[in-house]
Amino acid sequence: MIKRILRTLTVSATLVSIVAVNASAQDDLQTLLRAGTSDANELMGAYINPFMKGFGTALGNGWYNTAKPHKSLGFDLTITVNSARVPDEDLFFNPDNLNLQNTTLISSGTGDRTVPTIFGDEVPSRYEFTDNNGNSVDFDGPEGLALKENTGMQAVPVPMAQLGIGIYKNTDLKIRWTPEIEFDGNGSFKLVGFAAMHDIKQWIPGIKLAPFDLSVLIGFTDISLSYDLAEESASGGGGEVTTDNGIAAFDVNTWTFQGIISKKFSVLTLYGGLGFNKVTSDLALKGDYELRDDFGVVEEVVTDPIGIGVNESGARISAGMRLKLAIVTLHADYTIQKYNTLTVGFGFSVR
Repeated sequence: MIKRILRTLTVSATLVSIVAVNASAQDDLQTLLRAGTSDANELMGAYINPFMKGFGTALGNGWYNTAKPHKSLGFDLTITVNSARVPDEDLFFNPDNLNLQNTTLISSGTGDRTVPTIFGDEVPSRYEFTDNNGNSVDFDGPEGLALKENTGMQAVPVPMAQLGIGIYKNTDLKIRWTPEIEFDGNGSFKLVGFAAMHDIKQWIPGIKLAPFDLSVLIGFTDISLSYDLAEESASGGGGEVTTDNGIAAFDVNTWTFQGIISKKFSVLTLYGGLGFNKVTSDLALKGDYELRDDFGVVEEVVTDPIGIGVNESGARISAGMRLKLAIVTLHADYTIQKYNTLTVGFGFSVR
């Protein structure tokens, strides 16, 4: 079941190709529900935290490749890939630093008290807790996906397509949107985003005719993904976990506030930006989950057992360049922030 949740999440970030690396370890996370929902949230939160931060951070990139808005009814269609680099310190975490009530780390393949996050190395770990009958139960923790080793990069890639339209007074309206998409017959995916970029140089006396462009941008992107877990079951901890109404839900939204400056040299435009990102990510396991023993007897029912929220905000500074040949554009930029992000893309721009 947890395996399906993580698979669902990684589909939205085009990581589905590497999820199989970690599939064998995920079912043991079912045992966490027997250790208590508090411990389950602590451990799952620490494990998946880099994915939630990296994905949300990458959503804030790719909004612009120049500070010059379109003329009225001018437009561009742009495709980008934003790759947020996962810092080395977020590849592992120490369970001793979590607020665990009934779960203890008893061994780790790292040789110390740290264990991998979702993007860490493929090393084993072992936990122990006491069940409701006073018995000691141990289980395997999830291994990491060994992101750099298996993909050649230590980053969360997020592809994005958007449409920009010039509207009024040197202002661009930018739109990211997909209709609701269903997959596997049980899940759905939605994306909506919008931004406004406005030329502020026109309002500042003394620099209106200066040979550069200066704009401000405010953007918002939201992705919602859900997966129906009804009638799923998973073994672990001496029994099964079953649900008739379970849903895995993932939602992430990113606000981006940016000042942008650019200078055009023939077909080449250099641009940079200084701003702020605010990311809010939520992962939830909703519904009722029956914890059964080896004989199929329901020992306990837990409701809405998982609710993980991650907030990340901070300053960002970007620099990049764009090449425009007729109506075709190619661009790349790099953003320094908590999760440094490389953006590359191409598009078509008119007026």
